Amino acid sequence: MSSDEKNVGPAEVEVKGKTRVEILEQIDLFAGLGREHLARVAEIGQEEHTKSGQKVFDEGAPGDKFYVVLEGAVRISRIVPGMGEEALAVLRPGAYFGEMSLIDSSPRSATAIAHESLETFSINRRDLEDLLFVDRDLAYELLWNFVRTLSSRLRATNDKMTFLATSNKF
Repeated sequence: MSSDEKNVGPAEVEVKGKTRVEILEQIDLFAGLGREHLARVAEIGQEEHTKSGQKVFDEGAPGDKFYVVLEGAVRISRIVPGMGEEALAVLRPGAYFGEMSLIDSSPRSATAIAHESLETFSINRRDLEDLLFVDRDLAYELLWNFVRTLSSRLRATNDKMTFLATSNKF
């Protein structure tokens, strides 16, 4: 290991040819955060690999981290009794999932399965809570981004439910 490599912090570690900060800059959840805040977030995360077909987490499991898709795809689904798996979404690079359980401490609301070989950047709940506790400005920006995400997803669900309700009338 060279002396230059020893001085590289986690935020500068390259993943797929980009630093963690450069990757986070491209994710909607982190929109509006300055590089200093992004570097702090980058330092608490880690990269994970999941083979195609393997579960990232199960519906009902405790939620202890959330994930950003770096490469590949993840299928978010639920098991519908008598029908089997119902895919809710297939998420690709730049998307993130698992954040709901970080906010409300409830069990996972769906199952996440690697739809293709999957590379993610994950952030542990406890590490994120610690970071947000010590940096109020970062907490404010990040939590507003979470609120915008959840609001957007709720609107999309409402639109889908309205479509399903009106299409079943005939």
